[in-house]
Amino acid sequence: MSAPWLTSRRLQAHGLLLALAVWSIYAWVLATPTLRDRNGLVKGTDFLHFYTLGSLALEHRGADLYNMQTQSALAQQKVAQAGRLFYVPLYGPQVSLVFAPLAALPYAWALAIWSLTNAAIYALCCYAIWKTCANLQSQRWTVFLLAIAYPDFFHCIAWGQTSALALACFTAAYLALRSNHLYLAGISLGCLIFKPQLALAAAAVFLLARAWKVVGGALAAGAAQLAAGWLYYGTPVMEDYFHHLAHVSEVYAMLEPRPYQMHSLRAFWAMLVPWPHYAFGLYLATAIAALGVTAAYWKSPAPLSLRYSVLLLATVLVSPHLTVYDLLILAPAFLLTADWLTTHVEDPRARWLGLLLYLAYALPLVGPLAQWTHLQLSVPVMAALVWAIRNVEIGPQPLTSPR
Repeated sequence: MSAPWLTSRRLQAHGLLLALAVWSIYAWVLATPTLRDRNGLVKGTDFLHFYTLGSLALEHRGADLYNMQTQSALAQQKVAQAGRLFYVPLYGPQVSLVFAPLAALPYAWALAIWSLTNAAIYALCCYAIWKTCANLQSQRWTVFLLAIAYPDFFHCIAWGQTSALALACFTAAYLALRSNHLYLAGISLGCLIFKPQLALAAAAVFLLARAWKVVGGALAAGAAQLAAGWLYYGTPVMEDYFHHLAHVSEVYAMLEPRPYQMHSLRAFWAMLVPWPHYAFGLYLATAIAALGVTAAYWKSPAPLSLRYSVLLLATVLVSPHLTVYDLLILAPAFLLTADWLTTHVEDPRARWLGLLLYLAYALPLVGPLAQWTHLQLSVPVMAALVWAIRNVEIGPQPLTSPR
């Protein structure tokens, strides 16, 4: 599918074995009669935070949206078996409105519905991207097995997170760009305002490309989302939100209790270099370099599929906060790059591209090793993948490149 030694049969076998291992273990961990799994953690993990935010929305308690102590007490009141847990409140007020309907249900039912919703969104996004990949149409079982086995899909479900919504935004943006609907692409990217760190790379690339329709659509969508929160809660809550967002660096230790589960350049340098100021300086330098490479590549005559794959990889690399479940947004990059590589396996410049794709897909599985090695291997692999895609022999350009 992507390299001579990575045949479809081998990839199918790897995908099947990984899917069976990951999901059977997960089912065993969840197989308890209570809301706590076999590890003693509340089922859904982060979903409890969203459930609590939804409860606040139902009660119109905007003043408590950024009160960690109050939210912890409310979470324990709503889900007694969860115990006293603390979550850093940083989501925009509009996010609580999304989860208000689920908060009206018992926690177990709400979690089940949210998990199924995440799985459905992921499946639809993968299918939509796959349908654009002409060279992968004959590889449907390989794609299916690798999609189910994707470690970051598992993490999204296990953590009860919102990464599938971010994936939907990026998928819709790609389809819009592919159809040259630039304003719609911007609207899709602007919907990422609920996870603003994931919009950083796209904002830089499209501003430097002077793609004003994309930028305008993004601003409109972001403003609309924030306006929904403002209309429901009022100005003081919005001021509270922006205050907490501006001071996020003060709560990084609480926001990232497991640094080995982080997969961005900032976390890479923070784990590797013991001096915070030097680590942050290295993050800024490498993030700017990554954005520069991505912006320049975006203006090249390369196929949109490859340019968008690089944009997604850069999104992960430069994000100031990116946990393992947010790697879900790379699913389109794997499909789009593999589709191109299928017909370019003899290209000498693409010799290592298949291996890098494979490693970028699988390395999050061994991310926890970084707590001892202080080296998050996925990050340099993703950086190498950006460089490898940038340097492949493109050949004739059959598409009109949206700018």
